[in-house]
Amino acid sequence: MQDPHCHSSSIAVERPAEIAFEIMADGLKQGRWTLGSYERREIEPGVFVGTSLFSGKETFVRLDVDRARLLVDYNVGPSPEAMEFRNMARVIPGSALKMNASHCVVTLLSWRHAGQSEAAWMQISTSHEAEMFLIKGLLEQ
Repeated sequence: MQDPHCHSSSIAVERPAEIAFEIMADGLKQGRWTLGSYERREIEPGVFVGTSLFSGKETFVRLDVDRARLLVDYNVGPSPEAMEFRNMARVIPGSALKMNASHCVVTLLSWRHAGQSEAAWMQISTSHEAEMFLIKGLLEQ
């Protein structure tokens, strides 16, 4: 069954979870892999803006980082005032999955808004799948 409410993308990475988490939990580093908010800059403490490679428009992001659980919630929007929860990243240590402890799995989750078009949903879902390979490439350099 294809989930109509949430899309997930995951990839195994040959790096310890704590190292992989840094690229997911750092608003500036994230600007190296996220297609919807590329080339990020911090405009105020904890608030970042980047450019969408799809539309050329600015996308604003605020991260809610839980280091103990290797979890990040992303609030996203077209302006700082319009940001809302949209995505979540979770890094699972390899040892929790019976993998080598020097490996991990990086996962992105996105939830669909009720009024979101099928085309917009497909763009986000497909983008996140491609971003997995960008994340892996950056981490395994």
